[in-house]
Amino acid sequence: MKPPMNLSSGWGGSMVCLLAALGLLGCQKQPKASDPPTARIDGETVSFAEGAPQKSSIRVETAEPRKLAITHLTGRLYWNEETTVRIFTPVAGRVISVLADLGQPVSHGAPLAEIDSPDFNQALSNARTAVGNLAMADKALSRARQLLEHGAAAQKDVEAAEAAFIAAQAERDRAEAVLANYGGSLKATNSAYRLLSPLAGDLVEKNINPGQELRADLMLANAPNLFVPLFVVSDPTTLWLQLDVAEQDLPALQPGQQLHVHCLAFPDKEFIGTVGKIGATMDSSTRTLKVRGVVRNPEKRLRAEMYVTVDVVEEAARLAQAGVEIPSKAIFLKGEQAFLFIERVSGQYQRQRVKLGIEQDGKVPVLEGVSAGQKVVTEGALLLQALIEGDQS
Repeated sequence: MKPPMNLSSGWGGSMVCLLAALGLLGCQKQPKASDPPTARIDGETVSFAEGAPQKSSIRVETAEPRKLAITHLTGRLYWNEETTVRIFTPVAGRVISVLADLGQPVSHGAPLAEIDSPDFNQALSNARTAVGNLAMADKALSRARQLLEHGAAAQKDVEAAEAAFIAAQAERDRAEAVLANYGGSLKATNSAYRLLSPLAGDLVEKNINPGQELRADLMLANAPNLFVPLFVVSDPTTLWLQLDVAEQDLPALQPGQQLHVHCLAFPDKEFIGTVGKIGATMDSSTRTLKVRGVVRNPEKRLRAEMYVTVDVVEEAARLAQAGVEIPSKAIFLKGEQAFLFIERVSGQYQRQRVKLGIEQDGKVPVLEGVSAGQKVVTEGALLLQALIEGDQS
């Protein structure tokens, strides 16, 4: 026979367990309905309560006006071709004397060298002979006309004399043109050919010595060691500058922009120039475009074939429309669109879509979406983005 169940003891154990569970629940801290959330999402804006721990991980920087200076472009200086002439000899012969030296200023038409030239002597002789023949033809024509008036000559003799006079006149003109093309004149007192400067400037290159034999056809040779001018005269107060500009820098270049030129020879000196011509074709191998500038060199310190570094300074009118410049780490992508966060007030951040330029040296230009002086989030943007995306999901 089974002993009777002790109902009082079983009920009492259950009550003890229930009371223990209620005691544990009562020890837990219940959230208060009055506690505000640490982050509030309102569309594209994230707001944090005062003292929210997330604020400590967010850093902001002020957007600065964009400085459109293309720094450290490498350029090469060369003579201004509009004020430079390379002088070859038009005649063959032997150099008698050199009348100008390097660095010497020369005027237009100044003699640079004297050359004993059979070619020039022949041209001078032909011109003088042509002048003499014209004088004889003129006298023969006058005599034939006088004889015709007195009936001592026929009309055909006068016509023949007129034809001879016209031929002599044409030959005189041709011979004098050849002589003038050589730079000679009938008034020359000697037969030595004088090589003259066709431009005023400085003698910047000389490749001629007394006793040197010259040939006029060397300038037509297709050999670099032969195709060398005897003299180069230029105005070194202005030089041309060749820049090799990358494709992404082209939008910032305009003719007339100011150039700041620096060279190793004068590290503390800045030379001023301007952008002249911008090439029309990219170099297929280097993917660069050639840009020509003009550099002022009034003290003649710069030299042709110097390598220089150049900063291109943007015009003030275009600089005002160029947007701002911010650290590239402030930008994040959503699909193909670029975004950043702007701090409206302390603890309030708004997501903003922006239009970007080309990143350079850790900085990225913002062309649309941000104004100078606004504060942009440079650290913590992904946290803010996660909060917005999480709320929208």
